[in-house]
Amino acid sequence: MEITQIISAFVTLFVVIDPVGLAPLFIALTRGMTPQRRRRIGWRALGIAAALMTLFGLAGEAILAGIGISLSAFRIAGGLLLFLTALDMLFERRTERREGQARDDDDDPSVFPLATPLLAGPGALASMILLVGQNPGPAHTLMIHLVMLAVLGIAAALFAMAGPIAHVLGRTGTMVVTRLFGMLLAALSIQFVIDGLKGSGLV
Repeated sequence: MEITQIISAFVTLFVVIDPVGLAPLFIALTRGMTPQRRRRIGWRALGIAAALMTLFGLAGEAILAGIGISLSAFRIAGGLLLFLTALDMLFERRTERREGQARDDDDDPSVFPLATPLLAGPGALASMILLVGQNPGPAHTLMIHLVMLAVLGIAAALFAMAGPIAHVLGRTGTMVVTRLFGMLLAALSIQFVIDGLKGSGLV
């Protein structure tokens, strides 16, 4: 697996999962909880998200084949989905929606909304299938999953430091970071569409 593929996979998953943007939401979801309970909820959410993304990374293509969808078609659809996510990030709709989801659950947010859809949302699950499908083979598949675990590891570290990070960035800083990541994701999503069109023979 080339280093460029590793970097592309990391950037894609980092932007889609958006650990930096999730840090202040993690605070909102666990407001008033003890540090011990906050850690338990964070680790549970990360574990569930990792399991979901591993499932889609390993079996996503088989699921697609079972319902008659080609990988090229899924690349195009996934690219369009990621592009919509990028638009949400650029126009702040994503943060507003996430904050609304954060307010909807005051009990145990580890499964919903933390694990899904905030960590392992449609964009992240689609990205796992697309990234694994770029170069079928055990070494490539293993590397994509290691990259995914690395991104979730960053999310875990940011969850642990959520308080200071939210204070330093503030709402303005979070908006700037979100928009920057949105631009990167928009470019990556267009590349997925181009790859899908090439794979289908349309270009």
